[in-house]
Amino acid sequence: MKIGLERIDTQEGVTVEALLDSGATGLVISSEFARKQEFKLKKLEKPMNVRNVDGSLNKEGSIEYTVEVNIYYQGHRERMEIDVIRGQRWTVILGMPWLARHNPEIDWRMGEVKMTRCPEECGKQWRPVQGKLGWEKQKEEEAKEEVGKRREEN
Repeated sequence: MKIGLERIDTQEGVTVEALLDSGATGLVISSEFARKQEFKLKKLEKPMNVRNVDGSLNKEGSIEYTVEVNIYYQGHRERMEIDVIRGQRWTVILGMPWLARHNPEIDWRMGEVKMTRCPEECGKQWRPVQGKLGWEKQKEEEAKEEVGKRREEN
């Protein structure tokens, strides 16, 4: 599924293909992608071991860094800390913690993921703006609302 990822420090965004994986025990981002996009890496105090599906340790090594990003999808928005992993084929994997938290409706035949059961803290729904991706629409609407609030305060 296509999601928007936004750097916290610059508010620059990129659209990526993410894998939903109910077998994954976390959220991960490719270290190669994170470095290429210049995401700010946060070093973990203690590295975390990565285990493969069969229980063996991952040959690429442990998780040493995370990145904090805003994730945008269908009006859903949230700030997340994602583990950075080496040797990753997918740019981003949204694992079971994300799936359990949001409990999306998934139509496997149509390839659709609907965020109809999201918790309130995920962000407000955006109103469609023609010609823009969902996360860009939401950012534009929020910027307009902020300008309006500032005008009201003055």
